[in-house]
Amino acid sequence: MASYYVNDNAQANGDHEVHRDGCSYMPSVANRTYLGEHAACDTAVAAARKRYRQSNGCFYCSRPCHTG
Repeated sequence: MASYYVNDNAQANGDHEVHRDGCSYMPSVANRTYLGEHAACDTAVAAARKRYRQSNGCFYCSRPCHTG
């Protein structure tokens, strides 16, 4: 299990990226929301989509859930 966070600031394409704790691209504490403990990025992205419909996994720490 790992802690996951969603970036509250959308990227230029509208995506809110989901990051695993420890990612070097983790947003600042003021710009992220804790998503809880997850065994994999797919459930973390699903949790993020409840808050931000357009959520996507980080290319670097959640690559299996990164869609582009």
